[in-house]
Amino acid sequence: MISKLLIANRGEIALRILRAAKELKIPTVAAYSEADKDLMHVKMADESICIGPADSSQSYLNIPAIISAMELSGADGVHPGYGFLSENADFAEKIEKSGFDFVGPSASVIRMMGNKVSAKEFALEAGLPIVPGSTGPIDEDTHKKAEEIGYPVIIKAASGGGGRGMRIVHSPQELDDAIELTQQESAAAFGDSTVYLEKFLESPRHIEVQVLADRHGNVLHLGDRDCSLQRRHQKVIEEAPAMGIREEKREEIYAQCIEACRKMNYVSAGTFEFLYEDDNFYFIEMNTRIQVEHPVTESVTGLDLVKLQLRIARDEELKIKQEDIAMKGHAIECRINAENSETFLPSPGKILEYHAPGGIGVRMDSHLYKDYVVPPYYDSLIAKVICRANDREDARARLERALEEMYVLGIDTNLDMHRKLINDPNFINGTFNINYLENLTKEK
Repeated sequence: MISKLLIANRGEIALRILRAAKELKIPTVAAYSEADKDLMHVKMADESICIGPADSSQSYLNIPAIISAMELSGADGVHPGYGFLSENADFAEKIEKSGFDFVGPSASVIRMMGNKVSAKEFALEAGLPIVPGSTGPIDEDTHKKAEEIGYPVIIKAASGGGGRGMRIVHSPQELDDAIELTQQESAAAFGDSTVYLEKFLESPRHIEVQVLADRHGNVLHLGDRDCSLQRRHQKVIEEAPAMGIREEKREEIYAQCIEACRKMNYVSAGTFEFLYEDDNFYFIEMNTRIQVEHPVTESVTGLDLVKLQLRIARDEELKIKQEDIAMKGHAIECRINAENSETFLPSPGKILEYHAPGGIGVRMDSHLYKDYVVPPYYDSLIAKVICRANDREDARARLERALEEMYVLGIDTNLDMHRKLINDPNFINGTFNINYLENLTKEK
């Protein structure tokens, strides 16, 4: 039972967690870096503790500092948000061993699903569909395997993420060099040189399934999302539900995800990520945390995923049943970053003026306020604009209006990119895949 919650994150997700905790009457502790003393959630929390300098390795990634903050404040639970330590199995393990509650699954599950090779091995055992490729780390049979599945193939780092540790190979002559380079990149970025091989799908969509499970054997799915609009493997726009998927196929993949959760004894919110092409799903990874795009699922289900996470962590049983969950309408989310719309260079600095959009069906998740200084040390996400309506076109039109209404002065943002993108004919028609935005930006 969590009686006091430490929020081990920053920015909009930290504020999101704080609001959920307040509604559940859980006292909060904001753990912040020296650069983040003026964050909104730091001002609003019941207590706040500085855990180190601006450098995330000395603050938000500093496990001893976070545990010390819990001990000093008397917090008995920690919510890691997303990013930073949210999928760090060692952190979850140390929290568990210290006698605290970690808002998320067990350390063993995080460790298994955090490694792409072991995750893929589990997916095979659990009956999830996977992309053809190696069933484990690359070995002496790699050339043979590549020929069997057909070029192009992709070499991936087992511990990779965020678009790093990937290399597409178009011919046998490129394979050995690609393996060596990816291994070097993976060792430098993740401390693990393990890589594996997969068939490279030419034009898939990125579809994910949201799940929720408690400690009492209840496992639910909360539908799906389309996260295909990406740049450098980073999501830009997400929506729920995904378009153009046969209902029979949806129900099939939902059932497989629920069964996989049961087999691994999953607890908390989680997301199965798939590539989808030609009416087929292919498992790529599982995120064992709350995701940036969770609001679109909340918007079409009416459920508060963060509050449900906290209830589960307090050992409460889910009161909702699968038959109670209905996807109503359509929701679209735009990620607003402090970056130039054309060059995509980060743009830290002071917010001189700021206006958040409003009106029916508009949700704004942001930690911005006038005179706040966006620091240069962290991810550039500053806001999420989420619009819901009864159908996709109405949600898109509402989002168009909301983006026009929003303004941020003092720094560059990618608002102009979003305004153009949601008016792109292929976005309007839903005829895009994971390569679309990347190709669009290359053409400019």
